[in-house]
Amino acid sequence: MTQLKELTIKTIENLPDSCTIDDIMYEINFVNQVMEGIKDADEKKYISTDELLQKVKEWQK
Repeated sequence: MTQLKELTIKTIENLPDSCTIDDIMYEINFVNQVMEGIKDADEKKYISTDELLQKVKEWQK
């Protein structure tokens, strides 16, 4: 079983019985985004905080 699938199953199991399908989808999406972020970080696919702040300034123009 893949790590993403295992984490998704554990996440769903930890949700309350009263959760909605929207709650489940939100949590699955969150787990996926975190896993993608970890993969990107492992592959050195990131920018510094200074670079990010510069991009935000450019967007605000």
